[in-house]
Amino acid sequence: MAEIRHRIGVGGSAAQVYELLTTDTGLSKWWTTDTRGAGAVGSIIEFRFGGGGPDFEVIELIPERLVRWRHSGEMPPDWMGSEILFELSEDGKQTVVNFSHYNWQESSEFLAHCSTKWGVFMMSIKSCIETGRGQPYPDDVHIDFDE
Repeated sequence: MAEIRHRIGVGGSAAQVYELLTTDTGLSKWWTTDTRGAGAVGSIIEFRFGGGGPDFEVIELIPERLVRWRHSGEMPPDWMGSEILFELSEDGKQTVVNFSHYNWQESSEFLAHCSTKWGVFMMSIKSCIETGRGQPYPDDVHIDFDE
């Protein structure tokens, strides 16, 4: 199984980051502006990128510490069975966000693309907290001409 991992330090509290990861309003500030369904464990979050996009089931929440989602849709097929984990910890000066997108069936060019895009979106979280403005889709950093 392949995995994507990123780590960022954010100049804000774990509570601020947790809100960005667990509410429609928060998620729409850094990943995609077309987000709906965030909520308690068992909720299905629909993320849309120009019409289509992935769905994730919220499978674990520990306030200000952990958010875990399981891919629950058919799109994109390479994400089938994968999970996303955000682990949060405060160290006094910052909140550290450890991100994982794991249980990929194989390493591929699409995994490499997604790894770069997840890095872009991790920086969007950082910017959202530190400047008040993230860069969610469709205003995110484009990494190739097909986006």
